[in-house]
Amino acid sequence: MLSSTHPAFTSSSELVERSLKSVWHPCTQMQHHESTPLIAVARGEGAWLYDLEGRRYLDAISSWWVNLFGHTNPRINKAVKSQLDKLEHAMLAGFTHSSVVELSETLSDLTGNVLGHVFYASDGASAVEIALKMSFHFWKNTGHTKKQEFICIKGGYHGETIGALSVTDVPLFKTAYAELIKNSHVVMSPDYRQADNTPEQSKEAIALQAAAQIESLLKSNSDSICAVILEPLVQCAGGMAMHDPVYLKRVRSLCDEYGVHLIADEIAVGCGRTGTFFAFEHANCWPDFVCLSKGISGGYLPLSLVMTRDEIYRAFYDEKVSKAFLHSHSYTGNPLACSAALATLDIFREDQVIESNIDLSRNISKALAPLGADSRIKHFRNQGMIWAFDAVIDDPVLAQSFSRRFFAKALEHELLLRPIGTTVYFMPPYILNDSEINHLAEQAHAVFDAVMK
Repeated sequence: MLSSTHPAFTSSSELVERSLKSVWHPCTQMQHHESTPLIAVARGEGAWLYDLEGRRYLDAISSWWVNLFGHTNPRINKAVKSQLDKLEHAMLAGFTHSSVVELSETLSDLTGNVLGHVFYASDGASAVEIALKMSFHFWKNTGHTKKQEFICIKGGYHGETIGALSVTDVPLFKTAYAELIKNSHVVMSPDYRQADNTPEQSKEAIALQAAAQIESLLKSNSDSICAVILEPLVQCAGGMAMHDPVYLKRVRSLCDEYGVHLIADEIAVGCGRTGTFFAFEHANCWPDFVCLSKGISGGYLPLSLVMTRDEIYRAFYDEKVSKAFLHSHSYTGNPLACSAALATLDIFREDQVIESNIDLSRNISKALAPLGADSRIKHFRNQGMIWAFDAVIDDPVLAQSFSRRFFAKALEHELLLRPIGTTVYFMPPYILNDSEINHLAEQAHAVFDAVMK
């Protein structure tokens, strides 16, 4: 008979000690926690996390970019609690429920019903896997059996499952598994920081130069390529590389011309993060697939989804089971997760979040201006509710340890910040008040100054 013999936690130090013995943490070299702090979170409220001793930390990265409206949001809490009393879960094969239907219809409406079919999973990498498989299977179902390859972008990140790694170009995540991975075509990033190296080039020129590489590849290989996959406007895990929207418009045109799908990985950049609900809206066109996760449930429950066009859905609609999209997750379309997502979308609509974020972004940019003017910083950049800069560090040893040192020092200043290499970024929740904005800006600069010294 199972029974609990473990006492309750009495302090942060006890919780950390027991966690390090039993929990294998993600994206972490566990040995580093011999010197890098592990924070024992007791509760969250708004933009803040609190440990067992009551110390607080401003969650300036929305806990890996998911908590759009802060922790323990009353409206999302209410929706999830209400759903819990009705239906916690039911399989979605052969069944349906109101939350998943309403969520699908609401998301479709946001695309003007261009992307009218929604397939559900639990995490971002799974959504990417689904989009890749759907594209490949579409071409197979329609007689284009040579189409078996994908184009991805240098520095792009799409998740850490085997299929997602095949279109990811971040060696840190990929190298150890090289023997398991099918290679894809990797083309130039439209990262506009490259224009600094060639002053006569503009952000738009860099974007068009990058798109030209895709065009060259499609001219010779379109009969074997299923799709191009990209992160619209911001390549996040690859170092917050930003690009001009003209890139999206041009790639969309090329995919149409050469008969190739376009997959938009909006897992990190969707849900208002770039200034529009879908990042692709900046290009005034739509991809063939959109992958969403992270912020779609407001940071409450694991949920991901893939939206696609009727033309693609119809290619699977057949008497033959072999033509169906035979992919599933046990928690596909989970009612609790869908209710959290619906509450999140209600907040967007009721609070006119996209519009109000324009002022919020302007205020945060103003507060961060002194940091951006620091001579030890280059490429201070902003897109919607994302800010980033690169620290200028000549010593490779110091550069290698920068992110861990910055993270630890930030905690001392009541900030949760987790740099990517030497790139410091801010992706705060959409609820910061003036006091929290000032705290973020002033303490981030103090942390940077201390670490650089």
